[in-house]
Amino acid sequence: MTKTLHDFQDERLAANERILNEGDNRVIKRFFRLDGEAYEDGALTAKTKELLGLVASLVLRCDDCITYHVIQCVKQGVTVAEFEEAFGVALIVGGSIVIPHLRRAYARMDEVMAS
Repeated sequence: MTKTLHDFQDERLAANERILNEGDNRVIKRFFRLDGEAYEDGALTAKTKELLGLVASLVLRCDDCITYHVIQCVKQGVTVAEFEEAFGVALIVGGSIVIPHLRRAYARMDEVMAS
């Protein structure tokens, strides 16, 4: 892992602030708002939605997204057993190419749960 959890969070916050404060790009601002709203409780709980986001991120092989969703999952109270089941779904759906990202997801899970 090249970035510490702290570095990831600081870089993400700074980049998002720049993006959202740059001019008046309504499309970007609306997308960011929609992204946040998509993970709120509804027919599915926020916890379930974060696990879905984590699985999608693993299958799409986006390490930044994986880190973000691991953090959000921990905030939602996801247990190690729940993480492991979600990881299994991602591996089945995405295949062996997911394995390097799965390794990093486990490391992030351990790091976030320990903090």
